[in-house]
Amino acid sequence: MPFNVNHIHIKSSDPKKTADWFVEAFNVVIVSDATRPVGDRFITTRTEGGLAINISSERSGETLGPADADPHYGLEHFGFDTDDMDADIERLVGLGAVLKEAPSDQGGGVTIGFIAAPGDIRIELIHRS
Repeated sequence: MPFNVNHIHIKSSDPKKTADWFVEAFNVVIVSDATRPVGDRFITTRTEGGLAINISSERSGETLGPADADPHYGLEHFGFDTDDMDADIERLVGLGAVLKEAPSDQGGGVTIGFIAAPGDIRIELIHRS
């Protein structure tokens, strides 16, 4: 059996607001929205490519550390492909993202840039010419 990525899980103080932002920003679809027995609001979204992005609040009795949209150890970011880097950065910043690293040429026709989505979620944008 291949090891496929099953999902990405984002913790948020306001899962619905975060999910709605991802709907607007990346055209994901909200698949489910429920409060689980462990006390957290748990929203599952799905990208057009089929990847689940789960967004939940803290569980009962759970205290979460701060988010960090800057480079750091551990899971640092996830990426979305783009056909128009400049237009998407402008659009995403208009939706509340912050440009963290301007697009840079990586060679071989690949350009990358980084944004911080609301909630300090670090996202890479990748353009291949």
